[in-house]
Amino acid sequence: MNRHEFQRMRHELRRRTLTVTQVQPLSPRMTRVEFAGEDLKGFVSPAFDDHIKLFFGDAMRDFTPRRFDASRGTLTIDFALHADGPAMRWVRSAKPGTQLEIGGPRGSIVVPDDFDWYLLVCDETGLPALGRKLEELRAGVPVTGLVSVASAAEEQALQTRAQWNPRWLPREVLGEDVAATLRQALGDFVRPKGEGFVWIAAESSVARAVRDEVVGKYKHPAEWVKAASYWKRGEADSHERLD
Repeated sequence: MNRHEFQRMRHELRRRTLTVTQVQPLSPRMTRVEFAGEDLKGFVSPAFDDHIKLFFGDAMRDFTPRRFDASRGTLTIDFALHADGPAMRWVRSAKPGTQLEIGGPRGSIVVPDDFDWYLLVCDETGLPALGRKLEELRAGVPVTGLVSVASAAEEQALQTRAQWNPRWLPREVLGEDVAATLRQALGDFVRPKGEGFVWIAAESSVARAVRDEVVGKYKHPAEWVKAASYWKRGEADSHERLD
């Protein structure tokens, strides 16, 4: 495989019934749920920002597998509690023994860990993928995070071997114009030497604005940018690749 070449993969689709083994509040707006079950046999999630479907009765929502441990047979999902709805009602009542159906991931885009530096830009909905990426990166590689959160209470202590430089951007201090805040933070970002990978995940209009800034204003190679709308204001279930 060539340097910086993304690997695209397809997976067999099937529904799996899983059982909650642990529920752990991470912050006022983030709850971690660990699942187990025989149906996890054959499950794969090779990309840090994979998406799976979670089924809540007649509703389904996209979530990122925060961690999959094949040896333990467990799957961890972090729920960002950003709005009311079937997913939020489910997680607030979840406890060990509660069951849930999942499906996917349908496919993966695996980003090689051969870049000289990484820039990860997101809001709370992207934090599970960001945290997973940090855990998977090689030791010592420079990684900067620009993360919009509701307040300082939402900041997470993330484990990584990488050279991690987070910049938390609390909306209670900086205001609700997330796109403007992230554009300002991009302007303050000092790009390291070498070739970098930029990942963006946020509300649709925010993710588009940040991607346009990275590729248009700062002329970062578009093929080294991966951007996605993780949610869209006013829509119940929305996920869209923007790159």
